[in-house]
Amino acid sequence: ILPKKKKYVLDMFPYPSGAGLHVGHPEGYTASDVMARYYRMKGYDVLHPIGWDSFGLPAEQFAIQTGTQPAVTTSANIANFKRQLKMLGFSYDWKREIATTDIDYVKWTQWIFLKLYERGLAK
Repeated sequence: ILPKKKKYVLDMFPYPSGAGLHVGHPEGYTASDVMARYYRMKGYDVLHPIGWDSFGLPAEQFAIQTGTQPAVTTSANIANFKRQLKMLGFSYDWKREIATTDIDYVKWTQWIFLKLYERGLAK
């Protein structure tokens, strides 16, 4: 049996910094979901992950507005966004979900930055 051709379909990760999805989220994610489904129907092995751009100013601002620690609001917002996206039926590979606040993610982005810095490619 020949291995399947592979296809990587990536969305921009949402900022889970508010109370939930807005109409712009599903609008943008629909096109990539259509492409992921299309390639699966054509026999491709499709990687269509989801993640959360959950680190930084938007999360901090939401925490300030609500008077809650960013870790608490970010976790709750991710759970709500995830619930809403699942209700919409998008075909994400939830086993590969990632958040930019995950310690392993931060560890590797910092490692990459240090390597770039050591080589004079970052200041």
